[in-house]
Amino acid sequence: MAFLDPVFNPVLQPLLNASPFLGILILSFIVSLLITLSYKFLTNQKEMKRIKDEQKEGQKKMKELKSNPAEMMEVQKDLMKKNMDYMKHSLKATLITMIPLLLIFGWMSAHLTYEPIYPGETYSVSANFLEGVSGQAELKADEGTDIINSPSQPINGAATWNLKSEEGEHFLTVKTGDTEQIKKVLITTNLAYENPITFFEHSDIENIQVNQNKLKPAGKFSLFGWQPGWLGWYIIFSIAFSIGLRKVLKIY
Repeated sequence: MAFLDPVFNPVLQPLLNASPFLGILILSFIVSLLITLSYKFLTNQKEMKRIKDEQKEGQKKMKELKSNPAEMMEVQKDLMKKNMDYMKHSLKATLITMIPLLLIFGWMSAHLTYEPIYPGETYSVSANFLEGVSGQAELKADEGTDIINSPSQPINGAATWNLKSEEGEHFLTVKTGDTEQIKKVLITTNLAYENPITFFEHSDIENIQVNQNKLKPAGKFSLFGWQPGWLGWYIIFSIAFSIGLRKVLKIY
């Protein structure tokens, strides 16, 4: 989703840098508002209200007909038909909002999944090799990066190096035998990072991974032992906002 960065970064990056939690909260509200408004103006709300009212009436009848299974089945069939009618009426709004929603999700996933690597912070990089590859793997780092352990590591399925880097983009080269692959690493004080894992085809080196911590937007706060990531908080906020906005704007 790097192609979205020129569009979203100037507006959203400063907000995420200041507070990822607040950024997710505001983004959840904006997305929920846009989706709710889309449903309001792209659907026939009078018809949607009529179907909703009939659904409620049908559910009420089903409770009253528990002692009459035959009639209850007929009401249930009618309810299923009304559910299909409701879905057909909402389909246009769903399709129109789906693509922008997926794009925003993609951008959030690329910026809110991991913690950044800060200048001078110790981090590790692992190279994973094809089965049967043995010997030594050597890491070459560009200027501004210090390799803390030995640049040459034995291959036991994988090899790992500990590093420290100055702020900026850095390129690490892993070499074994005649095979050589490059991994880009971003060191920054902003909430940003390169894709932590890069895969390679037709190579003894299957992938190179920067071992980054998952981002916890609310810090150490947990819900019954669960520390939600960006997607968990987005779902919590969006459900709350959607329910509230639908009531305020009378969306059916």
